Amino acid sequence: MRPELSATLLWIWRAALVLGLAALALHDGLGFGRKGLFDIWVYEGVELLAALGCLVRAVVKRDERGAWTALGLGLLLTTTGDFLYDVFYGSNPPYPSLADVFYLAFYPACYVGIVLLVRRRISGFGRSLWLDGLTAAAAIGALGASLLLEVVVRSTQGSPLVVLTTLAYPLGDIILLALLGFVFVISGWRPGRAWTLIAFALLLNAIGDGVFLYQSAVNTYVEGTLLDVVWPASLVLVALTAWQAPASRRPGGLERKTLFATPAVCGLVATGVLIDGTLQHLHPLAIGLAAATIVLVLLRTGLTFRENTRLLESSVSDSLTDALTQIGNRRKLVLDLAAYAATATPEDAHLLVIFDLNGFKDYNDTFGHPAGDALLARLAGKLASAISPAGTAYRLGGDEFCALIPASETLLDRAASSLQEEGETFVVSSAFGAVALPSEAADASEALRLADQRLYANKQQRSTAEGSGPHEVLLRTLAEREPEIRSHLAGVAELASAAGRELRLAGDQLEELRLAAELHDVGKLALPDALLLKPEPLSDEERRFVEQHTLVGQRILTGAPALRSVGKIVRSSHERWDGTGYPDGLHGEEIPLAARIIAVCDAFSAMTRNRPYRVARSRTAAIDELRACAGSQFDPDLVEVLCSVLEAEQAPIDPVSRGD
Repeated sequence: MRPELSATLLWIWRAALVLGLAALALHDGLGFGRKGLFDIWVYEGVELLAALGCLVRAVVKRDERGAWTALGLGLLLTTTGDFLYDVFYGSNPPYPSLADVFYLAFYPACYVGIVLLVRRRISGFGRSLWLDGLTAAAAIGALGASLLLEVVVRSTQGSPLVVLTTLAYPLGDIILLALLGFVFVISGWRPGRAWTLIAFALLLNAIGDGVFLYQSAVNTYVEGTLLDVVWPASLVLVALTAWQAPASRRPGGLERKTLFATPAVCGLVATGVLIDGTLQHLHPLAIGLAAATIVLVLLRTGLTFRENTRLLESSVSDSLTDALTQIGNRRKLVLDLAAYAATATPEDAHLLVIFDLNGFKDYNDTFGHPAGDALLARLAGKLASAISPAGTAYRLGGDEFCALIPASETLLDRAASSLQEEGETFVVSSAFGAVALPSEAADASEALRLADQRLYANKQQRSTAEGSGPHEVLLRTLAEREPEIRSHLAGVAELASAAGRELRLAGDQLEELRLAAELHDVGKLALPDALLLKPEPLSDEERRFVEQHTLVGQRILTGAPALRSVGKIVRSSHERWDGTGYPDGLHGEEIPLAARIIAVCDAFSAMTRNRPYRVARSRTAAIDELRACAGSQFDPDLVEVLCSVLEAEQAPIDPVSRGD
């Protein structure tokens, strides 16, 4: 069927339902129209149209077909009951009659339809919401039973079949409302428009049944009043809901939202029913459901306490665990060191070992960050296994790991060997620094500081011993051109590394800073000796030419993929804090941190060495000059960092040749 025709037919169907209800309301409220026509044919016609609307919805649309088939059958069953009541029995049936069978069959059909809708529209929900839903259902049942059942029982007389049939109606409504209460709770009290319409429709039906049963019991029911409009109105609302666009499948409601409100309200309702039961006689079912509600509230409280305890334990565990590698993090290490220090004895000697991966940055640049993360997770697992069960592994961040192990060369070798992996195009290994506890350090802070110092001393020794990387080739080329420059660059790199450690740089950041400090003058390979060694001050044209050496340095370093990030730092190593540097005129924190550190360290090294056009300054005079230029040429915070490092070391720097 064409979409335009379908939309037109749907509009006509909805209009017919609304107009039919309006006509019934006018007839029953104001006496409009002929009695037989409206009370039978319009009445049953509206109900049949509603039932057919649900069934057609189930036929033409596959989604939620089972649910709307069941609900449509429920509407058709109650319509059949009305037809039998009005036509077959002539509005004067025996009680109970065949019409009551169809009326009562409406309830199980609705139960099935609602359950199928829940399965389709609300995804999985936890035990807490299950308990909240059952608690709400029990509380609603207790309230409904206390209001309806005892009144119906007291006012109903006749055979057991009469009594059972009469009780079946309020029981069916109570169960229906309890089921809807369950739905509202598991949806987090945000059921949406469709569930709200269904709930309102079935609430209307329950109200109509309750009033009808009470009036029938006391012989005050009069046919043809506005009460009679309630039942077709409830069926019309259900039918209209069937053709609403179904909401997307949503998760069960947020359990935190119902953590207190639902159990508290349900508990109060149940308590009120029990108190009312002490003042007047209530049906045993009401008392039983109220007692069940209290039990469910207590179970919910116990479950909440258990869940919160687990949540707290999980939160504590997560705060002490590295998310990527699932081993301990820095916070866990500090806590373990404090616990060890509180009970440590000389006989219980341990080693605190900090590891830093060599080659990991190249691996990351070559294979990408996901592969790098996977490598870190594998190496962490190998480290933990190598020292288990006597030791504990930690990740400090980046590519830095740590181990707290009993003092044993075997364990130390196993730990160091575990942090290695190689392939056809890569080699990842580790350097480490170890501290003996408790003999070499009194507290966690001192132990970490000392291990960190030894780690980077070890890395420096390895770098010097290996001397096979692209940067070593460039440094040897510079040394051939200007023999004394290698010592100058090493001094700048040592100062920069010390300042970086003071700033708590670690891992790749510190290694990148060291490489950039060693290579910051590599662009001078493009400068002629006449400029590089000129004893007189440079002319403006010569200075502009010399200032291109940072750009040349970046281009040289970009040729090696592993040194591209170092090249960016070298480019900015002669920028000034006030924005008057070169080549880009960067200002303040626009300049990379590593470049700002190198600028201060290079200036100190240059001032404390003899140059072709001036003699070296004293250490104190150089420090004073750095502070005088803080805020204009240099980052003032970094000047203070370097000065504190220099004043703490109190060691002279070996004299070398000139450097800019």
